[in-house]
Amino acid sequence: MSNSSNSSKRRLVITAVLAGSSQSEVARTYGVSQGWISRLMKLYEAEGEGAFEPRSRAPKNSPTATPPSAVELVLRLRKELSEAGLDAGADTLDWHLQHHHQVTLARATINRILVRAGQVSPDPSKRPKSSYIRFEAEQPNETWQSDFTHYRLTRPDGRPGTDVEIISWLDDHSRYALHVSAHTRVTTTIVKSTFRETAGQYAIPASTLTDNGMVYTVRLAGFGRQGGRNGFEQQLRDWHVVQKNSRPNHPTTCGKAERFQQTMKKWLRAQPLKPTTIVELQTLVDLFVDEYNHRRPHRSLPHRATPATVYNARPKAAPGADRTSHTHDRVRHDKISKAGTVTLRMAGQLRHIGVGRTYAGTYVILLVQDLNVRIVNAATGELLRELTIDPRRDYQPTGRPPGPTRNK
Repeated sequence: MSNSSNSSKRRLVITAVLAGSSQSEVARTYGVSQGWISRLMKLYEAEGEGAFEPRSRAPKNSPTATPPSAVELVLRLRKELSEAGLDAGADTLDWHLQHHHQVTLARATINRILVRAGQVSPDPSKRPKSSYIRFEAEQPNETWQSDFTHYRLTRPDGRPGTDVEIISWLDDHSRYALHVSAHTRVTTTIVKSTFRETAGQYAIPASTLTDNGMVYTVRLAGFGRQGGRNGFEQQLRDWHVVQKNSRPNHPTTCGKAERFQQTMKKWLRAQPLKPTTIVELQTLVDLFVDEYNHRRPHRSLPHRATPATVYNARPKAAPGADRTSHTHDRVRHDKISKAGTVTLRMAGQLRHIGVGRTYAGTYVILLVQDLNVRIVNAATGELLRELTIDPRRDYQPTGRPPGPTRNK
């Protein structure tokens, strides 16, 4: 029924009752309930002509609506992160809400808040992320990605200054920024020296992945250099490190390193003081790397953990190491049950491993090598339990006495 016809019926009903007809008679005449007429007459006595207008059926309050304080917090975090040059999408905001403010909102709710506030606009022309084939190394140090990017310094008077270059070494498994440094120009000598420096700090990786730039490889060089090696390639050969290069015109192969550079340059642009020298630029880069590795949640990592957490959670790969020939190594993701246990199938039998009810609901990573198991908090990297499975029993106890901890 339209609002106009509903308003007319209200007017006819009220007029009929005021003319002396009984409410029951008017209810039969107009096909409405007597209770509705009774409420309408009370409304007329209270508001007069206002009773002729139809009332909204929407509830006066919505218990499921997002509290205004939560909406305000989402928009404030969005503003703070954006001004700092950090990611401020719905996934990142969700992480900050849970870990720093103990507020839980659905990702769709956060996105709606941003859309209604005009903070984001849908872009259906973008290629969906699900259309890309994702890959990542199984272990830290299994593959290091490297790339370099340009950055223009700023002169003291504010005008654009010298163009310099920033090289980065990134762990493929964890996205951990192993090394980032600024140089006048990145050469093969710098690639080799930064690789050696990084390997001295984090151990030699099993392989590297780069594009086909001449500083990384001469395999596509002109006539007379085919089959040769530059200094970096020779270093990899000397250390038995497998060298992998992307196919020409396929930049997504090295996408992790390129995405890291985009994130870094976005952060640099947001800084109020622009670097005028390489030394000043390196100082800013070091600040960003510390934030990126240890505090910034990473959307591509399980449970949006930090790169440092994921890098330190697993054993490191090494050059020429055959990780499957002598031991049965595997990784399992799980969530600790209400009973404080996780399950692991071994030798055809499902084992229940006690961790503790204190950790119920915690997402964990199980690092399994034969009978040896390490249980790590997936978000923080904290080692929750380390044990050797007893194949004679199903339940693997924690060794602590049952029941709550007693105060001495």
